[in-house]
Amino acid sequence: MKLATTYQAPGAKRYRAPGGPWDVPVLDVVMRQRPADAGAVLVDGETRFDGMALEAMVAGLAGGLRRMGVRRGDVVAWQMPNWWEALVLYRACWRCGAVAAPLHHQFGAAEVGYMVELLEPAVTFSSTSLPLSEHHGVIGMRDAGSRFDELLGGTPVRTSPNHPADVAVVIFTSGSTGRPKAVLHTHRGLAYKAQVMTGVHGLSVTDAVLMPAPLAHVSGLLNAVLVPGAAAMRTVLMERWDAERGLGLIETERVSYMIGPPTIFTAMMETADFSPAKVASMRVVSSGMMGVSPEFIEAAHLGLGAIVKRSYGSTEAPTVSTCVNSDPQERCRDTDGRAVGEAEIRIADPTTLRWCPGGAEGEVWIRGPELFAGYSDATETAGSMHRGWFRSGDLGVMDDQGWLAITGRIKELIIRGGENISSSEVERALELHPGIRQAVVVGRPDPRLGEQVVAFVVGSGEIDAAECRRWFAEHGVARFKTPEVVVHLEELPLLAAGKPDRSALKARAAELSVAR
Repeated sequence: MKLATTYQAPGAKRYRAPGGPWDVPVLDVVMRQRPADAGAVLVDGETRFDGMALEAMVAGLAGGLRRMGVRRGDVVAWQMPNWWEALVLYRACWRCGAVAAPLHHQFGAAEVGYMVELLEPAVTFSSTSLPLSEHHGVIGMRDAGSRFDELLGGTPVRTSPNHPADVAVVIFTSGSTGRPKAVLHTHRGLAYKAQVMTGVHGLSVTDAVLMPAPLAHVSGLLNAVLVPGAAAMRTVLMERWDAERGLGLIETERVSYMIGPPTIFTAMMETADFSPAKVASMRVVSSGMMGVSPEFIEAAHLGLGAIVKRSYGSTEAPTVSTCVNSDPQERCRDTDGRAVGEAEIRIADPTTLRWCPGGAEGEVWIRGPELFAGYSDATETAGSMHRGWFRSGDLGVMDDQGWLAITGRIKELIIRGGENISSSEVERALELHPGIRQAVVVGRPDPRLGEQVVAFVVGSGEIDAAECRRWFAEHGVARFKTPEVVVHLEELPLLAAGKPDRSALKARAAELSVAR
Protein backbone atom coordinates (compact mmCIF):
# COMPACT_ATOMS: atom_id res chain seq x y z
CA MET A 1 0.00 0.00 0.00
CA LYS A 2 1.33 3.42 -0.92
CA LEU A 3 0.39 5.83 1.83
CA ALA A 4 0.30 9.41 0.64
CA THR A 5 -1.26 12.55 2.04
CA THR A 6 -4.25 13.01 -0.23
CA TYR A 7 -5.62 16.17 1.32
CA GLN A 8 -3.88 19.50 1.96
CA ALA A 9 -5.51 21.47 4.73
CA PRO A 10 -6.90 24.89 3.85
CA GLY A 11 -4.66 27.67 5.07
CA ALA A 12 -1.69 25.30 4.95
CA LYS A 13 0.73 28.15 4.36
CA ARG A 14 -0.60 29.90 7.45
CA TYR A 15 -0.37 26.70 9.47
CA ARG A 16 3.24 26.20 8.38
CA ALA A 17 4.35 29.76 9.12
CA PRO A 18 7.02 30.23 11.82
CA GLY A 19 5.23 30.04 15.13
CA GLY A 20 2.12 28.66 13.42
CA PRO A 21 0.23 25.47 14.34
CA TRP A 22 2.48 23.24 12.23
CA ASP A 23 5.74 24.74 13.49
CA VAL A 24 6.11 21.70 15.73
CA PRO A 25 8.54 18.77 16.01
CA VAL A 26 7.72 15.35 14.64
CA LEU A 27 6.00 12.99 17.06
CA ASP A 28 9.17 11.27 18.21
CA VAL A 29 10.48 14.56 19.58
CA VAL A 30 7.15 15.54 21.15
CA MET A 31 7.05 12.23 23.02
CA ARG A 32 10.38 12.74 24.82
CA GLN A 33 9.34 15.36 27.34
CA ARG A 34 9.40 13.24 30.51
CA PRO A 35 12.19 13.94 33.04
CA ALA A 36 14.34 10.88 33.60
CA ASP A 37 13.89 10.96 37.40
CA ALA A 38 10.12 11.51 37.49
CA GLY A 39 9.12 7.93 38.40
CA ALA A 40 6.79 5.60 36.49
CA VAL A 41 5.54 6.93 33.15
CA LEU A 42 3.79 3.76 31.98
CA VAL A 43 1.81 1.33 34.14
CA ASP A 44 0.25 -1.91 32.88
CA GLY A 45 -0.87 -4.12 35.76
CA GLU A 46 2.21 -5.06 37.75
CA THR A 47 4.51 -3.77 35.01
CA ARG A 48 5.91 -0.27 35.52
CA PHE A 49 8.44 1.67 33.45
CA ASP A 50 10.15 4.93 34.23
CA GLY A 51 11.23 7.38 31.54
CA MET A 52 14.69 5.88 31.06
CA ALA A 53 13.35 2.31 30.72
CA LEU A 54 10.66 3.42 28.25
CA GLU A 55 13.20 5.31 26.12
CA ALA A 56 15.48 2.25 26.08
CA MET A 57 12.64 0.02 24.85
CA VAL A 58 11.56 2.49 22.17
CA ALA A 59 15.13 2.92 20.90
CA GLY A 60 15.79 -0.83 21.01
CA LEU A 61 12.57 -1.80 19.26
CA ALA A 62 13.18 0.82 16.57
CA GLY A 63 16.57 -0.82 16.02
CA GLY A 64 14.98 -4.25 15.93
CA LEU A 65 12.48 -3.12 13.30
CA ARG A 66 15.27 -1.65 11.19
CA ARG A 67 17.14 -4.94 11.45
CA MET A 68 14.04 -6.63 10.00
CA GLY A 69 14.21 -4.27 7.03
CA VAL A 70 11.59 -1.70 8.07
CA ARG A 71 12.33 1.64 6.46
CA ARG A 72 10.76 5.08 6.34
CA GLY A 73 7.18 4.87 5.07
CA ASP A 74 6.76 1.12 5.68
CA VAL A 75 3.68 0.00 7.59
CA VAL A 76 3.90 -1.86 10.90
CA ALA A 77 0.56 -3.36 11.98
CA TRP A 78 -0.57 -5.00 15.21
CA GLN A 79 -3.64 -6.34 16.96
CA MET A 80 -3.60 -6.68 20.72
CA PRO A 81 -5.46 -5.46 23.81
CA ASN A 82 -4.33 -2.40 25.78
CA TRP A 83 -0.86 -3.73 26.52
CA TRP A 84 2.24 -1.65 27.15
CA GLU A 85 3.74 -3.22 24.03
CA ALA A 86 1.25 -1.30 21.86
CA LEU A 87 2.38 2.05 23.25
CA VAL A 88 6.03 1.13 22.70
CA LEU A 89 5.22 0.02 19.12
CA TYR A 90 3.67 3.39 18.33
CA ARG A 91 6.74 5.23 19.49
CA ALA A 92 9.23 2.80 17.92
CA CYS A 93 7.48 3.22 14.56
CA TRP A 94 7.90 6.98 14.77
CA ARG A 95 11.53 6.58 15.83
CA CYS A 96 12.46 4.43 12.83
CA GLY A 97 10.22 6.24 10.32
CA ALA A 98 7.49 3.59 9.97
CA VAL A 99 3.73 4.14 9.80
CA ALA A 100 1.87 2.71 12.81
CA ALA A 101 -1.29 0.73 11.95
CA PRO A 102 -3.10 -0.57 15.06
CA LEU A 103 -6.09 -2.87 14.50
CA HIS A 104 -8.86 -2.89 17.08
CA HIS A 105 -8.60 -6.04 19.21
CA GLN A 106 -12.31 -6.78 18.62
CA PHE A 107 -12.11 -6.72 14.82
CA GLY A 108 -13.11 -10.08 13.38
CA ALA A 109 -11.28 -12.26 10.88
CA ALA A 110 -13.07 -10.84 7.82
CA GLU A 111 -12.29 -7.26 8.80
CA VAL A 112 -8.69 -8.03 9.65
CA GLY A 113 -8.19 -9.82 6.34
CA TYR A 114 -9.40 -6.77 4.44
CA MET A 115 -7.13 -4.46 6.45
CA VAL A 116 -4.02 -6.58 5.97
CA GLU A 117 -4.62 -6.71 2.22
CA LEU A 118 -5.00 -2.93 2.13
CA LEU A 119 -2.01 -2.09 4.34
CA GLU A 120 0.51 -4.63 3.05
CA PRO A 121 2.46 -4.31 6.34
CA ALA A 122 6.18 -4.95 6.42
CA VAL A 123 5.89 -6.44 9.93
CA THR A 124 2.87 -7.56 11.96
CA PHE A 125 2.41 -8.33 15.65
CA SER A 126 -0.55 -9.98 17.36
CA SER A 127 -1.78 -11.64 20.48
CA THR A 128 -2.13 -15.33 19.63
CA SER A 129 -5.85 -15.29 20.53
CA LEU A 130 -6.74 -12.65 17.91
CA PRO A 131 -7.48 -13.00 14.16
CA LEU A 132 -4.30 -11.26 12.95
CA SER A 133 -2.26 -14.09 14.47
CA GLU A 134 -3.58 -16.41 11.74
CA HIS A 135 -1.74 -14.47 9.03
CA HIS A 136 1.64 -15.61 7.76
CA GLY A 137 4.74 -14.23 9.42
CA VAL A 138 3.02 -12.59 12.37
CA ILE A 139 5.13 -12.12 15.49
CA GLY A 140 3.25 -13.43 18.53
CA MET A 141 3.00 -11.34 21.67
CA ARG A 142 3.54 -12.49 25.24
CA ASP A 143 4.45 -15.99 24.14
CA ALA A 144 7.37 -17.95 25.51
CA GLY A 145 10.34 -17.16 23.31
CA SER A 146 8.52 -14.42 21.41
CA ARG A 147 10.65 -12.56 18.86
CA PHE A 148 9.29 -9.33 20.28
CA ASP A 149 11.58 -9.64 23.30
CA GLU A 150 14.51 -10.12 20.93
CA LEU A 151 13.51 -7.05 18.90
CA LEU A 152 13.49 -4.91 22.04
CA GLY A 153 17.22 -5.55 22.23
CA GLY A 154 18.00 -4.10 18.82
CA THR A 155 20.75 -1.56 18.28
CA PRO A 156 19.29 1.64 19.77
CA VAL A 157 17.99 4.23 17.31
CA ARG A 158 18.19 7.75 18.75
CA THR A 159 16.94 9.97 15.91
CA SER A 160 13.95 9.80 13.59
CA PRO A 161 14.10 10.21 9.78
CA ASN A 162 10.51 11.49 9.64
CA HIS A 163 9.38 14.78 8.15
CA PRO A 164 6.37 16.67 9.59
CA ALA A 165 4.25 15.89 6.51
CA ASP A 166 4.90 12.13 6.70
CA VAL A 167 2.00 9.84 7.56
CA ALA A 168 2.40 8.69 11.16
CA VAL A 169 -0.69 6.57 11.80
CA VAL A 170 -3.45 4.66 9.99
CA ILE A 171 -6.59 4.35 12.10
CA PHE A 172 -9.58 2.36 10.85
CA THR A 173 -13.09 3.66 11.34
CA SER A 174 -16.45 2.36 10.21
CA GLY A 175 -17.81 3.99 7.08
CA SER A 176 -21.41 4.50 6.06
CA THR A 177 -20.92 1.83 3.37
CA GLY A 178 -19.85 -0.74 5.96
CA ARG A 179 -16.28 -1.11 4.68
CA PRO A 180 -13.78 0.17 7.26
CA LYS A 181 -12.07 3.38 6.17
CA ALA A 182 -8.33 3.82 6.62
CA VAL A 183 -7.82 7.29 8.09
CA LEU A 184 -4.34 8.79 7.63
CA HIS A 185 -2.82 11.26 10.08
CA THR A 186 0.51 13.08 9.74
CA HIS A 187 3.18 13.83 12.30
CA ARG A 188 2.54 17.55 12.23
CA GLY A 189 -1.24 17.19 12.63
CA LEU A 190 -0.98 14.82 15.60
CA ALA A 191 1.92 16.69 17.21
CA TYR A 192 -0.09 19.89 17.01
CA LYS A 193 -3.16 18.19 18.47
CA ALA A 194 -1.24 16.66 21.39
CA GLN A 195 0.22 20.00 22.41
CA VAL A 196 -3.09 21.85 22.08
CA MET A 197 -5.01 19.34 24.22
CA THR A 198 -2.52 19.51 27.10
CA GLY A 199 -3.40 23.19 27.40
CA VAL A 200 -7.13 22.70 26.86
CA HIS A 201 -7.34 20.19 29.73
CA GLY A 202 -4.64 21.86 31.85
CA LEU A 203 -2.45 18.75 32.06
CA SER A 204 1.16 18.56 33.26
CA VAL A 205 3.82 16.28 34.71
CA THR A 206 1.84 15.89 37.95
CA ASP A 207 -1.14 14.28 36.19
CA ALA A 208 -1.95 10.67 35.34
CA VAL A 209 -4.49 9.24 32.89
CA LEU A 210 -6.34 5.94 33.26
CA MET A 211 -7.04 4.47 29.83
CA PRO A 212 -9.53 1.64 29.30
CA ALA A 213 -10.35 2.76 25.73
CA PRO A 214 -8.57 0.79 22.98
CA LEU A 215 -5.24 2.25 21.91
CA ALA A 216 -6.35 1.43 18.36
CA HIS A 217 -8.97 4.20 18.70
CA VAL A 218 -8.05 7.78 17.98
CA SER A 219 -9.21 8.61 21.53
CA GLY A 220 -6.86 6.01 23.00
CA LEU A 221 -4.00 7.16 20.77
CA LEU A 222 -4.57 10.82 21.63
CA ASN A 223 -5.13 10.48 25.35
CA ALA A 224 -2.91 7.53 26.30
CA VAL A 225 0.04 8.09 23.95
CA LEU A 226 0.16 11.60 22.47
CA VAL A 227 -1.12 13.88 25.24
CA PRO A 228 0.82 12.10 28.02
CA GLY A 229 3.98 12.37 25.93
CA ALA A 230 3.45 16.07 25.32
CA ALA A 231 2.42 16.81 28.92
CA ALA A 232 5.10 14.54 30.44
CA MET A 233 2.42 12.72 32.46
CA ARG A 234 1.84 9.08 33.41
CA THR A 235 -0.31 6.58 31.48
CA VAL A 236 -2.10 3.77 33.35
CA LEU A 237 -3.48 1.10 31.01
CA MET A 238 -6.37 -1.32 31.51
CA GLU A 239 -6.75 -4.36 29.26
CA ARG A 240 -10.50 -4.35 29.78
CA TRP A 241 -12.77 -2.15 31.81
CA ASP A 242 -13.76 -3.31 35.28
CA ALA A 243 -15.44 -0.70 37.45
CA GLU A 244 -14.11 -1.94 40.80
CA ARG A 245 -10.57 -2.33 39.51
CA GLY A 246 -10.76 1.04 37.78
CA LEU A 247 -11.81 2.66 41.03
CA GLY A 248 -8.88 1.03 42.78
CA LEU A 249 -6.42 2.23 40.14
CA ILE A 250 -7.70 5.80 40.41
CA GLU A 251 -7.00 5.72 44.13
CA THR A 252 -3.61 3.97 44.10
CA GLU A 253 -2.19 5.68 41.00
CA ARG A 254 -3.64 9.11 41.84
CA VAL A 255 -5.36 9.31 38.46
CA SER A 256 -6.44 12.86 37.64
CA TYR A 257 -7.71 12.63 34.04
CA MET A 258 -10.01 10.24 32.17
CA ILE A 259 -11.92 10.11 28.91
CA GLY A 260 -14.61 7.66 27.90
CA PRO A 261 -18.32 6.97 27.41
CA PRO A 262 -20.77 7.58 30.27
CA THR A 263 -21.12 3.86 30.95
CA ILE A 264 -17.68 3.50 32.57
CA PHE A 265 -18.16 6.42 34.96
CA THR A 266 -21.72 5.47 35.85
CA ALA A 267 -20.67 1.88 36.60
CA MET A 268 -17.82 3.11 38.77
CA MET A 269 -20.04 5.43 40.80
CA GLU A 270 -22.49 2.55 41.33
CA THR A 271 -19.94 0.14 42.81
CA ALA A 272 -20.41 -0.80 46.43
CA ASP A 273 -16.97 0.56 47.39
CA PHE A 274 -17.35 3.95 45.73
CA SER A 275 -16.70 7.00 47.86
CA PRO A 276 -15.55 10.56 47.12
CA ALA A 277 -12.30 9.83 48.94
CA LYS A 278 -11.36 7.14 46.41
CA VAL A 279 -11.62 9.60 43.51
CA ALA A 280 -10.21 12.63 45.31
CA SER A 281 -7.35 12.85 42.77
CA MET A 282 -9.71 13.24 39.78
CA ARG A 283 -9.62 16.72 38.20
CA VAL A 284 -10.85 16.42 34.60
CA VAL A 285 -13.22 14.00 32.85
CA SER A 286 -14.13 14.27 29.16
CA SER A 287 -16.89 12.24 27.52
CA GLY A 288 -16.96 12.51 23.76
CA MET A 289 -19.59 10.20 22.31
CA MET A 290 -23.06 10.73 20.91
CA GLY A 291 -25.80 10.75 23.51
CA VAL A 292 -23.86 12.22 26.44
CA SER A 293 -26.75 13.72 28.38
CA PRO A 294 -26.73 16.79 30.62
CA GLU A 295 -28.03 14.56 33.40
CA PHE A 296 -24.95 12.33 33.17
CA ILE A 297 -22.58 15.31 33.12
CA GLU A 298 -24.18 16.77 36.24
CA ALA A 299 -24.25 13.44 38.09
CA ALA A 300 -20.60 12.72 37.26
CA HIS A 301 -19.55 16.27 38.20
CA LEU A 302 -21.14 15.88 41.62
CA GLY A 303 -20.15 12.25 42.15
CA LEU A 304 -16.51 12.53 41.05
CA GLY A 305 -15.92 16.05 42.33
CA ALA A 306 -14.17 16.88 39.04
CA ILE A 307 -14.64 19.06 35.99
CA VAL A 308 -16.78 16.88 33.71
CA LYS A 309 -17.30 18.01 30.14
CA ARG A 310 -18.63 16.91 26.81
CA SER A 311 -16.40 17.00 23.77
CA TYR A 312 -16.82 16.47 20.05
CA GLY A 313 -14.52 14.97 17.46
CA SER A 314 -13.99 11.99 15.22
CA THR A 315 -11.26 9.76 13.89
CA GLU A 316 -10.80 12.23 11.05
CA ALA A 317 -10.86 15.33 13.29
CA PRO A 318 -9.97 14.40 16.88
CA THR A 319 -11.47 16.57 19.65
CA VAL A 320 -12.21 19.74 17.73
CA SER A 321 -14.55 21.15 20.38
CA THR A 322 -14.81 20.98 24.15
CA CYS A 323 -14.74 23.26 27.17
CA VAL A 324 -11.61 24.56 28.83
CA ASN A 325 -11.35 24.08 32.57
CA SER A 326 -12.32 27.67 33.32
CA ASP A 327 -15.62 27.48 31.42
CA PRO A 328 -18.83 27.44 33.49
CA GLN A 329 -19.95 23.92 34.40
CA GLU A 330 -23.33 24.57 32.81
CA ARG A 331 -21.60 25.02 29.44
CA CYS A 332 -19.77 21.70 30.00
CA ARG A 333 -23.13 20.12 30.81
CA ASP A 334 -25.32 21.56 28.07
CA THR A 335 -22.97 21.89 25.07
CA ASP A 336 -20.10 20.11 23.36
CA GLY A 337 -17.94 23.17 23.95
CA ARG A 338 -16.34 25.50 21.44
CA ALA A 339 -13.69 24.98 18.78
CA VAL A 340 -10.22 24.50 20.30
CA GLY A 341 -6.92 25.84 19.01
CA GLU A 342 -7.01 26.71 15.30
CA ALA A 343 -9.99 24.46 14.55
CA GLU A 344 -12.94 26.07 12.77
CA ILE A 345 -16.50 24.75 12.96
CA ARG A 346 -19.44 25.85 10.82
CA ILE A 347 -23.01 24.59 10.46
CA ALA A 348 -24.23 24.11 6.88
CA ASP A 349 -27.44 23.04 5.23
CA PRO A 350 -26.54 19.56 3.93
CA THR A 351 -28.72 20.07 0.85
CA THR A 352 -27.91 23.63 -0.26
CA LEU A 353 -24.40 23.65 1.28
CA ARG A 354 -25.01 27.17 2.56
CA TRP A 355 -24.10 28.32 6.06
CA CYS A 356 -26.92 28.14 8.59
CA PRO A 357 -27.77 31.08 10.85
CA GLY A 358 -26.89 30.81 14.54
CA GLY A 359 -29.09 28.33 16.37
CA ALA A 360 -30.28 26.52 13.22
CA GLU A 361 -29.64 22.78 12.87
CA GLY A 362 -27.40 21.59 10.05
CA GLU A 363 -24.39 19.47 9.18
CA VAL A 364 -21.20 20.11 11.15
CA TRP A 365 -18.30 21.16 8.91
CA ILE A 366 -14.73 21.36 10.19
CA ARG A 367 -11.36 22.59 9.08
CA GLY A 368 -8.09 22.98 10.95
CA PRO A 369 -4.52 21.72 11.26
CA GLU A 370 -5.57 18.56 13.12
CA LEU A 371 -7.65 17.24 10.24
CA PHE A 372 -6.68 13.90 8.77
CA ALA A 373 -4.48 13.83 5.67
CA GLY A 374 -7.15 11.83 3.88
CA TYR A 375 -8.43 8.28 3.53
CA SER A 376 -6.43 5.59 1.78
CA ASP A 377 -9.04 5.90 -0.98
CA ALA A 378 -8.67 9.31 -2.66
CA THR A 379 -12.25 9.13 -3.95
CA GLU A 380 -13.56 8.77 -0.41
CA THR A 381 -11.41 11.72 0.64
CA ALA A 382 -12.79 13.93 -2.12
CA GLY A 383 -16.33 12.92 -1.24
CA SER A 384 -15.89 13.98 2.37
CA MET A 385 -14.60 17.49 1.58
CA HIS A 386 -16.17 20.68 0.21
CA ARG A 387 -13.92 23.63 -0.55
CA GLY A 388 -11.48 22.71 2.17
CA TRP A 389 -14.08 21.83 4.80
CA PHE A 390 -14.55 18.31 6.17
CA ARG A 391 -18.21 17.30 6.05
CA SER A 392 -18.65 15.30 9.23
CA GLY A 393 -22.08 13.84 8.49
CA ASP A 394 -23.12 14.88 12.02
CA LEU A 395 -25.95 17.27 12.78
CA GLY A 396 -25.62 20.08 15.26
CA VAL A 397 -26.55 23.59 16.28
CA MET A 398 -24.17 26.40 17.20
CA ASP A 399 -25.03 29.74 18.73
CA ASP A 400 -23.49 33.10 17.86
CA GLN A 401 -20.83 32.65 20.54
CA GLY A 402 -19.62 29.39 19.03
CA TRP A 403 -21.09 26.96 21.59
CA LEU A 404 -21.80 23.69 19.74
CA ALA A 405 -24.36 21.00 20.52
CA ILE A 406 -24.43 17.78 18.49
CA THR A 407 -28.01 16.71 17.81
CA GLY A 408 -27.75 13.63 15.59
CA ARG A 409 -26.19 12.10 12.48
CA ILE A 410 -26.84 12.13 8.79
CA LYS A 411 -24.80 8.97 8.33
CA GLU A 412 -26.44 5.73 9.29
CA LEU A 413 -23.98 4.92 12.02
CA ILE A 414 -24.73 3.55 15.46
CA ILE A 415 -22.30 4.54 18.22
CA ARG A 416 -22.36 1.94 20.97
CA GLY A 417 -20.01 2.42 23.91
CA GLY A 418 -17.75 4.62 21.79
CA GLU A 419 -17.61 2.13 18.89
CA ASN A 420 -18.79 3.17 15.41
CA ILE A 421 -21.06 0.54 13.89
CA SER A 422 -22.25 0.68 10.28
CA SER A 423 -25.91 -0.23 9.97
CA SER A 424 -25.42 -1.50 6.42
CA GLU A 425 -22.58 -3.80 7.45
CA VAL A 426 -24.67 -5.39 10.20
CA GLU A 427 -27.65 -5.68 7.85
CA ARG A 428 -25.57 -7.52 5.26
CA ALA A 429 -24.27 -9.92 7.89
CA LEU A 430 -27.83 -10.61 9.07
CA GLU A 431 -29.19 -11.16 5.57
CA LEU A 432 -26.58 -13.83 4.95
CA HIS A 433 -28.37 -15.90 7.61
CA PRO A 434 -30.68 -18.49 5.99
CA GLY A 435 -33.49 -17.55 8.37
CA ILE A 436 -33.51 -13.82 7.54
CA ARG A 437 -34.90 -12.37 4.30
CA GLN A 438 -34.62 -8.67 5.12
CA ALA A 439 -33.01 -6.69 7.91
CA VAL A 440 -32.83 -3.04 8.93
CA VAL A 441 -30.59 -2.07 11.83
CA VAL A 442 -30.97 1.10 13.89
CA GLY A 443 -29.76 2.40 17.21
CA ARG A 444 -31.91 2.99 20.24
CA PRO A 445 -30.94 5.31 23.10
CA ASP A 446 -29.22 3.69 26.05
CA PRO A 447 -28.18 5.63 29.19
CA ARG A 448 -24.99 3.64 29.62
CA LEU A 449 -23.77 2.79 26.11
CA GLY A 450 -25.17 5.76 24.21
CA GLU A 451 -26.93 3.42 21.83
CA GLN A 452 -27.81 -0.24 21.49
CA VAL A 453 -28.07 -2.16 18.22
CA VAL A 454 -31.63 -3.09 17.30
CA ALA A 455 -32.33 -5.35 14.31
CA PHE A 456 -35.75 -5.40 12.63
CA VAL A 457 -35.93 -8.58 10.59
CA VAL A 458 -38.34 -10.33 8.26
CA GLY A 459 -37.91 -14.10 8.30
CA SER A 460 -37.89 -17.03 10.66
CA GLY A 461 -39.16 -16.29 14.16
CA GLU A 462 -36.43 -18.52 15.55
CA ILE A 463 -33.73 -15.87 15.15
CA ASP A 464 -32.98 -14.12 18.43
CA ALA A 465 -30.07 -12.20 19.98
CA ALA A 466 -28.29 -15.41 21.00
CA GLU A 467 -28.45 -16.79 17.47
CA CYS A 468 -27.11 -13.44 16.18
CA ARG A 469 -24.12 -13.71 18.52
CA ARG A 470 -23.38 -17.21 17.27
CA TRP A 471 -23.78 -16.20 13.62
CA PHE A 472 -21.58 -13.11 13.89
CA ALA A 473 -18.85 -15.00 15.73
CA GLU A 474 -18.88 -17.73 13.07
CA HIS A 475 -18.47 -15.12 10.31
CA GLY A 476 -15.67 -13.17 11.98
CA VAL A 477 -17.64 -9.98 12.69
CA ALA A 478 -16.68 -7.94 15.75
CA ARG A 479 -18.69 -8.81 18.85
CA PHE A 480 -19.67 -5.19 19.59
CA LYS A 481 -21.56 -5.04 16.27
CA THR A 482 -23.93 -7.86 17.24
CA PRO A 483 -27.58 -6.80 17.70
CA GLU A 484 -28.73 -6.80 21.30
CA VAL A 485 -32.40 -6.73 20.37
CA VAL A 486 -34.09 -8.56 17.49
CA VAL A 487 -37.62 -7.53 16.50
CA HIS A 488 -39.53 -9.70 14.02
CA LEU A 489 -41.85 -8.01 11.52
CA GLU A 490 -44.21 -9.37 8.91
CA GLU A 491 -42.92 -6.67 6.56
CA LEU A 492 -40.72 -3.58 6.79
CA PRO A 493 -42.33 -0.12 6.73
CA LEU A 494 -41.46 1.58 3.46
CA LEU A 495 -41.20 5.14 2.20
CA ALA A 496 -42.87 6.23 -1.03
CA ALA A 497 -39.66 5.56 -2.91
CA GLY A 498 -39.71 1.96 -1.71
CA LYS A 499 -36.85 2.33 0.77
CA PRO A 500 -37.19 1.18 4.40
CA ASP A 501 -38.59 3.90 6.64
CA ARG A 502 -35.67 4.17 9.07
CA SER A 503 -37.21 7.08 10.94
CA ALA A 504 -40.27 4.98 11.81
CA LEU A 505 -38.08 2.10 12.92
CA LYS A 506 -35.90 4.39 15.02
CA ALA A 507 -39.02 5.71 16.70
CA ARG A 508 -40.22 2.18 17.38
CA ALA A 509 -36.78 1.23 18.75
CA ALA A 510 -36.86 4.24 21.08
CA GLU A 511 -40.28 3.13 22.35
CA LEU A 512 -38.84 -0.29 23.11
CA SER A 513 -36.16 1.42 25.17
CA VAL A 514 -38.73 3.39 27.14
CA ALA A 515 -40.96 0.37 27.60
CA ARG A 516 -38.15 -1.58 29.21
